[in-house]
Amino acid sequence: MNLAIIGVTGLVGRMVLNILQKKNINITKLWPVASSKSVGTTITYRGKKQAIITIEEVIEQNIDVIIFAAAASLSLKWIPHFIQKKIIVIDNSSAWRMYENCLLIVPEVNGHLINKYSTLISNPNCSVIPLVIVLHAIQGINTIKSVIVSTYQSVTGSGQKGLDQLIAERKGEKTKKAYPYPIDLNLIPHIDTFLDNGYTKEEMKVINETKKILLHKTLEITSTAVRVPTIGGHALAVTITFEHTFQLENIKKTLKNTPGIIVHNKNTHPTYPMPWSVEGKDEVFVGRIRKAFDQENALHVWIVADNLRKGAATNAIQILQIVKKLLN
Repeated sequence: MNLAIIGVTGLVGRMVLNILQKKNINITKLWPVASSKSVGTTITYRGKKQAIITIEEVIEQNIDVIIFAAAASLSLKWIPHFIQKKIIVIDNSSAWRMYENCLLIVPEVNGHLINKYSTLISNPNCSVIPLVIVLHAIQGINTIKSVIVSTYQSVTGSGQKGLDQLIAERKGEKTKKAYPYPIDLNLIPHIDTFLDNGYTKEEMKVINETKKILLHKTLEITSTAVRVPTIGGHALAVTITFEHTFQLENIKKTLKNTPGIIVHNKNTHPTYPMPWSVEGKDEVFVGRIRKAFDQENALHVWIVADNLRKGAATNAIQILQIVKKLLN
């Protein structure tokens, strides 16, 4: 399989490269792609240096699959050209996710939808991926009526620019701003642009993508997205309301027995997932599992996952592995 990674020098692109090497996935030829300012530099893959090329150059190559880890604007511009050449695209941007003919895939939830005719497969939002894995695991126990989710998202979700702002502020240095306000020692309840309905685009991504992946158009779901000065991963505080009463122990048992989920939920000696404790891991971590006091059918859970790994690169590699089997 000939593979290209577009945006290979970004946070997600570098993580894709890292996971490819660690998982020892057999690639016949790798094409590293980045912006023109990176041309002339190299990346190291399996001990060998490879020159970075531009997106204009890579479109002329013999490629089977592309992992797109660049801006949505570039996805909108270039992906139709790749698809026209019958190249399979795995897109990490938000550009195509809600298009009817675009698969929106979390392998643990709906990976079975990918087939040999799939040409465009999108990675969901980095907060949606861990959310739907948990919701999918427990929806077989009881019908889910509504979901309220607040996301606490790492600066790495803004790419290198967000990370640079946090580091610079902690050092007292000036840098280009990723956010309209300081992020160090602060919380910013504003991710992406505001819409006329009072929600941000990020919040609407959580709402719409969750419904699409779970095939649950009538799900009552609302979201608040907050940028926080952390690096290791994204956290979600979630309230789930079911149609009927439930046994808490059934929920805990189901989550513990679900592949890809790790439960950290001890109260006597407090154990719960946190961004720094999940960094570098591929699983979704769940804790603070408890019934609501004031709602008979409501459950509260705390979810944390490394947004650069399971929230982006790992999910894309899992999709790639499915595609690779189909190509073989």
